[in-house]
Amino acid sequence: MIQLTDISKIYTTDEVETTALDNISLHIKKGEFIAIMGPSGCGKSTLLNIIGMLDSPNNGSYKFGEKEVAGYSERQRADLRKGHIGFVFQSFNLIDELSVFENVELPLLYLKTPAKERKERVEEALELMNIMHRKNHYPQQLSGGQQQRVAISRAIIANPALILADEPTGNLDSTNGEEVMNLLSELNQSGTTIAMVTHSPYDANYAYRTVNLFDGKIVTENIKEAFHV
Repeated sequence: MIQLTDISKIYTTDEVETTALDNISLHIKKGEFIAIMGPSGCGKSTLLNIIGMLDSPNNGSYKFGEKEVAGYSERQRADLRKGHIGFVFQSFNLIDELSVFENVELPLLYLKTPAKERKERVEEALELMNIMHRKNHYPQQLSGGQQQRVAISRAIIANPALILADEPTGNLDSTNGEEVMNLLSELNQSGTTIAMVTHSPYDANYAYRTVNLFDGKIVTENIKEAFHV
């Protein structure tokens, strides 16, 4: 599903040049659950941003399915992201001025989904995440665990093939964190591919494979169990 080959990302300022990713090659199969780990500043979030087409590499090849996307413009990347990739962030990234329902509905508005279908799909996602009873509330009226459930609802609303999760339990206590990881695991078992950045060995244990980064390079890969397409 995803094939990165010799991907490099270099950030340059007037005074310094920083190599965030150094010739990384990584293959993620359809339906896989992969965890990306490593110390702060090792390139984890940069790697996730490139996989999610929020950023582009300086060098190398990135194939998303059959498409070579490494050289895509920002507009081309945005068009491909819509409907194909869902994002779950540590800070939830919900819009405070919108209700739970409206936050989850947003991706469908971008996709110009008809109103009746939007309503049905939003309610289905909220039911799936057990947050339907809060659909008219606003983010600041919810607990951290509830906000992350809303964020996951938004991530899955367009039925994406890939979910990218950046420290999805980082702002949660252990109980809510475990609930979020169980939800991601259930989504994976239903066929969704998941790539997750985490500092938590406990969270990484939910994945089939853990990739460890250091100084912009993949240094080790640990396979918990065999993955079959």
